[in-house]
Amino acid sequence: MWLAIAVTSYFVNAAVYVADKFILSKKIHSSIVYAFYVGIWSIGNAFLLIFSPWVPTWPELFIDLSAGLIFMATLVFWYKALHQSEATRVVPIVGALIPIFSFLLSAIFLGESLSERQLLAFIILIIGGILISIKNTRFYEVKAVVDRMKNIYGHTFGGVHAELQSTRRLFINSIISAFFFAAYYVLIKYIYTTQPFIGSFVWSRFGSFIGAMLILTVPAWRRLISGSKKQTAKTNNVIFFLFVRALAAGAFILLNYAISLGNVALINSLQGVQYIFLIVIVLFLSSKFPKILKEELGGGVLMQKIIGAFLISLGLYMLIVVI
Repeated sequence: MWLAIAVTSYFVNAAVYVADKFILSKKIHSSIVYAFYVGIWSIGNAFLLIFSPWVPTWPELFIDLSAGLIFMATLVFWYKALHQSEATRVVPIVGALIPIFSFLLSAIFLGESLSERQLLAFIILIIGGILISIKNTRFYEVKAVVDRMKNIYGHTFGGVHAELQSTRRLFINSIISAFFFAAYYVLIKYIYTTQPFIGSFVWSRFGSFIGAMLILTVPAWRRLISGSKKQTAKTNNVIFFLFVRALAAGAFILLNYAISLGNVALINSLQGVQYIFLIVIVLFLSSKFPKILKEELGGGVLMQKIIGAFLISLGLYMLIVVI
C-alpha cells in the first residue's frame, strides 16, 4: 500500500513542479521569502484536527514542533539551492543524497534495515534516478570529474577560484538541504510510530508555522518579505495558484502517510519515479507550452533517460515482488 501512495505523491509533485515553473518561477526570487510563504500555508492544515481531534503531551509536542522547524530550515536551503541554479542541476544532487542520508539515519535511530533484495532495489532506484535527471552523464571521464571537484572545493593547501565559489555554495546548500530532508523524514517516521498520523502531522505543521514567524524576527528578512508583497500580488490566476498549492499539500500529506507505513529509505529512493513523470509531462506540454519546462532530449540524453527509466521500473518491480 505504501508503494502506491508514494508513487501517487511523486506523480502529483511532478505536476506541481511544472505548474510552479509556470506560475512562480519569475515571481519570487528569494529563498527566505518563498520558505516564509510555504511555512505560513502550513497553518491551513489545522482543519484536519476536526476529523481526528488530538492533543499531544508536552514531550510529544516538543518533538512535533521540532520536526516542523527542521522542515522550515530544509526549505530555506532547498530554495536557496534552486535560486542559485537550474532545477535540473539541483534535483539530481538532492534527490540522490536524500535516500542515502535517510538510509543511514533510519538505520542508526530507527533500527530499520533492508533485506538483500530491497537493498539491491534501493541501489538500482538511486542509479536510475540519477541517470534520468542529469542532462548528460559522462561517468567514464573520471579524471575530469575529480579535477572539477578539486577546483570547486579547493586543493588541500589552496583556495577556490572566484568563478567557482558560487558552484561550491550550490553544492553545499544542496547537500545541507538533502541532509535536513532526510533528518525530517526519519524524525517524522519516529513520530508516526508513536503518535496518531493526522494529529501529529498537524502539530508538526504548527512547527513550520512557528518557523515562518521566526523569520520575521530578522529585520533584513522582514524587509524582503514586505517588499515582495506587491510582486506576489500580481499573479493573474489566483484560483489556479490556490489549486496548485492544494495539490502540493495533498502530495505532501500522501508522502508523509507513505512514510508512516513503509521504510523511509526505500520511499525516498523512489524519487526517480518523479523524474519519469516529469519527462512525460514535458513531452506532452512542450509542443504547446515550451516555456513551462525545458529539457534537452537529444539522442544521447534520451537514451540515458530511457536506461534510467528502465532501472527505475526494475527497482519498482523488485519492490512489488517483495511486498
